[in-house]
Amino acid sequence: MQVQDSTQLSQRLAELKVEHRDLDAAIEQLALAIGRDEVQLTRLKKRKLLLKDTIARIESRLIPDLDA
Repeated sequence: MQVQDSTQLSQRLAELKVEHRDLDAAIEQLALAIGRDEVQLTRLKKRKLLLKDTIARIESRLIPDLDA
């Protein structure tokens, strides 16, 4: 992996983590709301899980390969 790729991945990782945190807050607010929209809540939770998986993949790519 080149330095530029690593920098871009790190930047993307930071963006995704912010979005994940924001979704967490939105989910919490919606869950507490009276007359909440369950469909919207489910969509937000699925998006949050997708972000979590994407974050894990990027973090894995940023770990340098070590020869055993």
